[in-house]
Amino acid sequence: MKVYYDSDADLSIIQSKKVAIIGYGSQGHAHALNLHDSGVDVTVGVRKDGASWKKAEAAGLKVATVEEATAGADLVMMLIPDETIAKVYREQVAPNLKQGATLAFAHGFNIHFGQVEPRADLDVIMIAPKAPGHTVRSTFTHGSGIPQLVAVHQDVSGTAHQTAISYASANGGGRAGIIETTFRAETETDLFGEQAVLCGGLVEMIKMGYETLTEAGYAPEMAYFEVCHEMKLIIDLIYEGGIETMDYSISNNAEFGQYYTGPKVVNEESRKAMRECLKNIQNGKYANDFLTECANGYPQLRSQRRLTAEHGIEVTGAKLRAMMPFMRDRRIVDKSKN
Repeated sequence: MKVYYDSDADLSIIQSKKVAIIGYGSQGHAHALNLHDSGVDVTVGVRKDGASWKKAEAAGLKVATVEEATAGADLVMMLIPDETIAKVYREQVAPNLKQGATLAFAHGFNIHFGQVEPRADLDVIMIAPKAPGHTVRSTFTHGSGIPQLVAVHQDVSGTAHQTAISYASANGGGRAGIIETTFRAETETDLFGEQAVLCGGLVEMIKMGYETLTEAGYAPEMAYFEVCHEMKLIIDLIYEGGIETMDYSISNNAEFGQYYTGPKVVNEESRKAMRECLKNIQNGKYANDFLTECANGYPQLRSQRRLTAEHGIEVTGAKLRAMMPFMRDRRIVDKSKN
């Protein structure tokens, strides 16, 4: 595995190009602002006069329709939801993208699963930060960065790899590490990590821990602090120095409990479910189920969002966070701006 840093990147490559960022959501706002701050000529392509248009303008960025931004670009980065990329590419990007331009993605989903078939004259690359966009932006503004994966699907120019490294560096990746990979590896590992551990596994563990404590008669506030609020504090220790640093910081009692109970909660049944998850990602079943859900108007997604909002840990957490003004002052996500 090859890892690159700012010293390996030629920032002038991306600074010499006109870049269109399609979309201004979590990743879109981060890429656009980070590249802009790195001296890159950026135009945000979004729906005319929509909420994102106004947010991007307020941030001091150039804004245009998707078609206009594409037509003037040397590199187009697709940062809209996975399920809308194929249609937008076919109808708004491909007809306006100039010959020999670069088409870029922050996730390999649409290329790996054949939703987008890029024109043969294009360089096709990926720059995938390993964090939500709001964190990509906040770490950049604090002088650090997020590790970013880069890959090349088509290299017509012979310089696609250098362009990807340069873009990742401008986006803050060179401060933490730019890792060379493939579209397939990024897609399959990213989906697995989200579903089995980071979003799926972690959220279910938090909710189940909260439910177990409150069902046993403990105060909801105590349950929230024990299984949710403190999670961030523990993860910070692992982030800083791995599991060893967490174990060094916690008590012997807590560490013994880790070995005593952890494998009983996350056990061979969990491993079996993880392997099934990975299999469904690799064989395309998950991608098909997700795209079917999108085509049907997101019935499961909307239902689960409602149920999550109604869950006791969300209701209790909202009340407790409102009593901690320092959290508002340091927030990563500001929905009015990004």
